[in-house]
Amino acid sequence: MQTIIGTTQGVHHSGLTVEDIHVTLAFFMEALGFTTVGQRHDYPAFFISDGHTLITLWQAKGPGKIRAFDRHHHVGLHHLALSTRQLSAVYTRLAARHDVRIEFSPEPLGKSLAKHMMCIIPGGLRLELIQT
Repeated sequence: MQTIIGTTQGVHHSGLTVEDIHVTLAFFMEALGFTTVGQRHDYPAFFISDGHTLITLWQAKGPGKIRAFDRHHHVGLHHLALSTRQLSAVYTRLAARHDVRIEFSPEPLGKSLAKHMMCIIPGGLRLELIQT
């Protein structure tokens, strides 16, 4: 069997289209400690980072035409998964927010020692947080 050496070196960034860029930007900054590292007014877009992960947030266009992602019928990003060392503390902080819907609280991830949780955050995005 031939070994194929990958030509990629991990994820550089993820680009997410959101319903309200300012609400989603505020969530990432306030709830998860991201900072703005760039911006393009003509998109509009914000580039944000937690020091490990780079995310681009784009404003969806066409009010009234926006449809939420349906994982059973749409092709695209199912969810964004971020690592954390403080899953319990993040869960407590997110569960206290009125703009976050918890899908499930921290639980074991399969048969591994990792734990994870899933939630819907402002902008309608599904976010998974994982502690390994």
